[in-house]
Amino acid sequence: MQMHLLSERSRVFVQADPHAVSGYVNQHVGSHCIRLPRAGQPQASLQHRALASLDLCSISYGGSVRVTSPALESIYHLQVLLRGHCLWRGRGQEHYFTPGELLLINPDDPVDLTYSDDCEKFIIKIPTRLLETACQEQRWQYPGQGVRFLRQRYQLQELEGFVPLLSLLCQEAEALESMPKVQEHYAHILVGKLLGLMQTNVQRGALGASAATFERIADYIERNLKHDIGCEELAQQARMSLRSLYALFERNARTTPKNYIRQQKLQRVHACLSDPYSPVRNVTELALDFGFLHLGRFAQSYRQQYGELPSDTLKRRH
Repeated sequence: MQMHLLSERSRVFVQADPHAVSGYVNQHVGSHCIRLPRAGQPQASLQHRALASLDLCSISYGGSVRVTSPALESIYHLQVLLRGHCLWRGRGQEHYFTPGELLLINPDDPVDLTYSDDCEKFIIKIPTRLLETACQEQRWQYPGQGVRFLRQRYQLQELEGFVPLLSLLCQEAEALESMPKVQEHYAHILVGKLLGLMQTNVQRGALGASAATFERIADYIERNLKHDIGCEELAQQARMSLRSLYALFERNARTTPKNYIRQQKLQRVHACLSDPYSPVRNVTELALDFGFLHLGRFAQSYRQQYGELPSDTLKRRH
């Protein structure tokens, strides 16, 4: 499967002893044990980067290696199969993962995976506290036993916008100048995307009326970012007065409706500029497409939010 993930700049091991690679993984990505095949001498390779509180890695063991762990405890694993196949065993089930499939491992799930000789995986380690924070920010009820992904297997093509997001995470992780606030922003986007796209035990229906209304308005804004969205229109959508609308945004987003819309537009522009698959011809055309008529102010706002000019983001993706 072709994706722009970690590059050679993130290479830590090349055709190395699998036990050495496993030791590194235990330290940075998650505790586990490996069992090597009786015959042959597998050569393992690993790329690794930290991104805020996430860890990103691409790994191949070069042989039919079995990876086990009683549980990951305080972390989730998001694993995408890039090449080969991988046999997963869990809670009385078995499944052969093929390229383009994604596995989400909950903190209390036992891990039992067998790699094929040509298997290569991309793995993201996600601390449990990130999902708790995301639930608090969205005013969702955080489950007493923690967030659980009820469905653990997905095809990447099922998850809208997920492949470009993974590419963006890797680009930011490999950026020459680390910007902690931007990295944390990306980590929160990833977790929000997971909770929004995948089946979990998080109860969104337990939201209060005001928060539920804000969620509907946020969805409306997301669907109409290329249009000129006014506060009167939002108030009409929410069936409330302008004064109530401003109070709603202050409670839920700590900002005004106008500022929230501008931030969401900037976020979408940044995603388009960063995505190598997005058909962006130039910054001006994209900015106008999202309603930024004053290009100087747009560039200034973009730089304040992302620490660089939009033209720099576009150049870096090539």
